[in-house]
Amino acid sequence: MAIIWRHSVIGPRHAAIGGQLEDWNGMGTAWFYDQTPERAKADYEAIRTKAGLMDVSGLKKVHMVGADAAFVIDRVTTRNVEKIGVGRASYASILNADGKFIDDCIIYHLAVNTWMVVLGTGAGMEQLTSVALAKNVAVLFDDDLHDLSLQGPLAVDFLAKHVPGIRDLAYFGVLHAKLFGKNVMFSRTGYTGERGYEIFVGAKDAVHVWDNILAEGKDMGIRPCQFSTLDMLRTESYLLFYPGDNSESYPFEDGSPCGDTIWELGLEFTVSPGKTGFIGAENHYASEGRERFKIYGVRLEGTTPADEGADLLQDGKKIGHVTFGMNSEVNKHNVGIARMPKDCAVAGKKLTVRNSDGTEIACVTEEMPFYDKEKVIRAAKG
Repeated sequence: MAIIWRHSVIGPRHAAIGGQLEDWNGMGTAWFYDQTPERAKADYEAIRTKAGLMDVSGLKKVHMVGADAAFVIDRVTTRNVEKIGVGRASYASILNADGKFIDDCIIYHLAVNTWMVVLGTGAGMEQLTSVALAKNVAVLFDDDLHDLSLQGPLAVDFLAKHVPGIRDLAYFGVLHAKLFGKNVMFSRTGYTGERGYEIFVGAKDAVHVWDNILAEGKDMGIRPCQFSTLDMLRTESYLLFYPGDNSESYPFEDGSPCGDTIWELGLEFTVSPGKTGFIGAENHYASEGRERFKIYGVRLEGTTPADEGADLLQDGKKIGHVTFGMNSEVNKHNVGIARMPKDCAVAGKKLTVRNSDGTEIACVTEEMPFYDKEKVIRAAKG
């Protein structure tokens, strides 16, 4: 069993509704409130049709303060940091020296020489601290700061009752305000493909904010959602999860070392045009066109979803895996994220999914995302 060394003050609230805290990124996280299909369906549908509240405090929050903060972040990430204005955020990849993906992050520019980087489960924080050595920058890992994610089409209507100007907050924008009398930072971001907000709040106020959102939002259908709901939401929205979609979970059969390029993952858009000088840059550019596989979508027949890690077949031969699959009654599709050969990663290829019980399901390749293909919902204004 993993040693849980990070703790969310929302933990007792999760336990009160049946959540058993399991390790995610070192923090006790409510993967499930109960493991019934009914719960999973209800939480997913709440976020797609109304709104849901999740505790995503297991993300690593790192403050970077000082004259060299921008240099360090620019060196470590794939984004041109000079282009991120104060009050704005940007999604970025982090690579190792070989040009392989090791983490993703959101970079927040909070004030002059003041930044925050929120990271996933990879080695990004270690890379930031390594580059920061002997630089004029303070690096503070902040587990007092909690991250409550309110996602769904009614999230803005709820918040507009309490926060002036929230409707004007643009996608990847940042707003400092009060919510239920407490100081918070709103980020127009999320991991659901829905219009949503991350609410950053200190530990002493996090339970107060959590409780009030759920109490006042109950009549609008806002409910607490288990962490595992994110897998369903991210799958149809083409939001990858490290290491669940990566070769660290699906090793190369020829014995090649684990590690994927962002050309293979479809994350090349995270590199600012023309940017050089970030760790792994030369090997990143040299790997273009040399993809060993591609991440691509599959749409399955029927309503039985692909198992996590289900075999992907072509003419009866295993060619890859479905890393995660989901069936949506709301959006009327049965879809999955898959690792497949490069020549299969074009729309319209007929393949087969084989689940762990031997069931075979016909599928066809399809470009992702499956939900909100033009990404107008998550970036909506007003």
